[in-house]
Amino acid sequence: MDLSISIVSWNTKDLLDQCLRSIYDGTKGIKFEIVVVDNASSDDSPHMVLRKYPQVRLIRNDKNVGFAKANNQAYEISCGRHFLLLNPDTIVHDGALKGLVEFLDEHPEVGAVGPLVLNADGSLQYSWAKFPTFFSEVMGKLDRRIGSSGYRPSTVEEVQAIGPFEVDWIGGCCFMIRRSAVEQIGLMDESLFMYCEETDWCKRLSKAGWSLQVFPKSTIVHLGGKSSEQVPDVSRRHLRLSKSKFFCKHHGFLLGMLLDYTLRMRDLMKSILKCHPLLA
Repeated sequence: MDLSISIVSWNTKDLLDQCLRSIYDGTKGIKFEIVVVDNASSDDSPHMVLRKYPQVRLIRNDKNVGFAKANNQAYEISCGRHFLLLNPDTIVHDGALKGLVEFLDEHPEVGAVGPLVLNADGSLQYSWAKFPTFFSEVMGKLDRRIGSSGYRPSTVEEVQAIGPFEVDWIGGCCFMIRRSAVEQIGLMDESLFMYCEETDWCKRLSKAGWSLQVFPKSTIVHLGGKSSEQVPDVSRRHLRLSKSKFFCKHHGFLLGMLLDYTLRMRDLMKSILKCHPLLA
């Protein structure tokens, strides 16, 4: 098996259907399997999968166990040489996954690779960044520049003209990692219930000496945030907690706690200004 694809779904039935169809319609020339992990959806997603895609391996959780644990569940029953995290709100273009598999096969020093990610209108969606710093988290702005040149492309054409390039972090909407790298660094950190899971995986890959790259010849569409939009307040809380845990883990407890406090104060001020616009 060349590739195992893990899709974690929570109340995204129609998007999941579209995603699965795009995979089966546009992926030829490689042997792949799909594992859908349903995190206790209430929109009949599991029945849709069973009815329309009987070849998919389905895991049905009786509660929402989070993104990291659900992907770990998929990994543990998978057998592909490479393992792909794929969001249900994505549309995979023809040949994209085959291109990523071939890229990993041809570059043994690369531990993980991501495609060029597009918005629904075909414009560029940034799917890479440098590792977050305390300053970038407080300001809410990741560094999208490539390498040490300070170049930050702004269009699809500019990115594709560069060709494959090395990055610190690859977004988890479409993230392919080789199994041998997972066996070295371990599974996803399940203490990160939602957000920062792939950033943590990238950090661990980097520390272990693996290269991470974007292969812009492969493209997908990412509609973005369709699960988190259903519970915005809960999502914001998980985002803050995950960022704090990530910093505690990789930069020390004190900096992690300082970041948590700073983000709490920032969110509080935003709430105050939202309720009292005349203070802004």
